[in-house]
Parts: sequence; structure tokens; C-alpha cells
Amino acid sequence: MARHSFLLLAAAIIAAAVAVATGCSPSDREALFGFRQALNEPYLGLFNSWTGSNCCVNWYGVSCDAATGRVTDVNLRGESEDPIFEKSGRSGYMTGKLSPAICGIDTLTTFVVADWKDIAGDIPACITGLSSLRILDLIGNKLSGEIPGDIGRLNRLTVLNLADNALTGKIPPSITQLTSLKHLDLSSNLLTGEIPKNFGNLAMLSRAMLNRNQLTGSIPVSISKIYRLADLDLSVNRLTGSVPFELGKMPVLSVLNLDSNSLKGLIPESLLSNGGMGILNLSRNGFEGSIPDVFGSHSYFMALDLSYNNLKGRVPESLASAKYIGHLDLSHNHLCGSIPVGEPFDHLEASSFGFNDCLCGNPLKTC
Repeated sequence: MARHSFLLLAAAIIAAAVAVATGCSPSDREALFGFRQALNEPYLGLFNSWTGSNCCVNWYGVSCDAATGRVTDVNLRGESEDPIFEKSGRSGYMTGKLSPAICGIDTLTTFVVADWKDIAGDIPACITGLSSLRILDLIGNKLSGEIPGDIGRLNRLTVLNLADNALTGKIPPSITQLTSLKHLDLSSNLLTGEIPKNFGNLAMLSRAMLNRNQLTGSIPVSISKIYRLADLDLSVNRLTGSVPFELGKMPVLSVLNLDSNSLKGLIPESLLSNGGMGILNLSRNGFEGSIPDVFGSHSYFMALDLSYNNLKGRVPESLASAKYIGHLDLSHNHLCGSIPVGEPFDHLEASSFGFNDCLCGNPLKTC
């Protein structure tokens, strides 16, 4: 058994040595050359290192499997602490497009081309054929067109970041097939249509950023089934309807941003009574009724923003018993009556309560 293990180890070492000596796969090298030809990086000279036959050694942003010599990672970030950036004193800048040539590397697990500001064109449709891909990060470019409709084929994907581009069209229904996904960021694009009803199928998701698009329709109740979801941002869209009370029952959700939509109805008590909720922003919607009086010693809000709605009634007395409220904004509503007295209110300014119908008491005028 020991001899067998030794032989396997020796074979692995020899294979790695051969891979380093002979260079990376010729097909991978050709794919990288094709990918590079479609891009222009004029200032830092990053691609000057992409020379010679061995793309596994000293090619900037390229990593390989030591045993096979196949390329596994292409990691090119325009915002980086790499000495090359610090020495130049500037962030990265590239023009051009993402060449389908990159799809020739069928062993890719990481594909990052992030924050280069001016890379345009479509996301290559063939990228959904890279079955080993775990990280796809194309944030901070000028990519246009639609998200590939069969993005759901990438069933090993754990990170999908397409934020800060100019992508259009709908969120593909197949995205809900990415059951290994942990981080999803589609923010700051031009996406339209509704959030897929079965969004809750993304059972491993811990962060979902769909903000700053043009999404319509209601918030899917199925989102509440994502047990691990801690951060949900649907702000600055065109969402309508009411907020599902089930969102307030989510055990891990601590950040919920729904501001700047067209949501209406009552604020669910569950959102305000959830002791794990630390940041809640419901501002700039059409919420009505009174603020639920459900706060207590379990309430710990770093930020609570209910401004620019149609809320009426009094400021809840139970807010005074909250353990902590860092930032509170109840301005631009129709609240009335005296502001409760208590430690959470001691540091708040008048702007937290301004532009209501008839509020009074510290920090406003006396009643």
C-alpha cells in the first residue's frame, strides 16, 4: 500500500514537472491569444507578460492546474492592490470586447474581467458551456445585450457578478437553476421584467443585489424560502404591490433595501419586530397606515428609513425601548403627536422627523 501511494505521488510530481516544462495546453494558449486580441489595455502593459509558450508561468492573471497544465483561472481586475497598479498610480482601463475565444478553455473555474470601465459588447453566449465555472465576475464595464438565456447551465457557479454594466432584457428564468449560487449581483444595469417567481430556488444564496434596474411586478414570496439570505437589495426599481410579511420571518436576513419603488400597503409588523434586522430601508414608496408599534429591547437598527411615504398616526412609543437605533428617518410622512422620550432619540436631529403633519417634542418644537 505504501509503495502504491509512493508511486502515485511520484507520478503526480512528474506530471506537474512535465506540465511546467512543456508549458500550458496549446489550445488554451491559442484561446488566451484570441481573447487578448479583442482587448486594448493602453496604460499598464499587463498583456506584455502574455508571451512565450508557457501560459502557466508569469502570464498576468492566468493560473493553471499544476498536474495537467490546463488553464483554470483568468483573473483580471481593474481595481487592484497589485504593485503594478500602485506603481502607476491609476486604476485599470480597457476597451474592446469579450471574445468568444475564451470559451475554448473548457477547464475554466474562475473568469474575472472586472472594473475596466470601457469593455463593451455582449457577454459571449458560449460562456454557459464552461461547465466547471464557479466564479463569473464581469462587474464595472460597459457590457450590453442580454444575460445569456441558458445561464442556468452553469450549475457549479457560486458567484455571478454582472453589476455596473448596461445589460438589458429580462432576468433569465434559468437563473433559478443555479442552486450552488451564493452571491448574485445584477445591480446597476437596465434589466426589465419581473423577478422570477421561483427565485426562492436559489437555496444557497446569501446575498442578492438586483437594485438600480427597471424591474417591475411584485416581490416573489418564494424569496422568503432562502434560509441563508442575509442581504437583499431590490431598491431603485419599479416594483409594485405589497411587501410579503414572510420576509420578516427570515432567520438570517439582516439587510433589506426596498427604497425607491412603487410599493404600497401596510408595513408588515414582522419586518420591524425581527431582532436580526439591522438595516431596513423602505423609503420613497407609497406605504400607508401607521408604523407598527412592535419595537423592544431586541431591536437593534443601524439604519431604519421609512421616509417619503404616506404613513400616519404617532411615532411608536416602543421605539424608546429599542436597544439601539443608529440612523432613523421618518421625515416626509403624515405623522402627528409627540415624539417619544428615550435613549434612542437622544442623538437624533430634527431632520429625522421633518416634513410631517404635526409632530412635536425634542428635537422638534415643544408640544
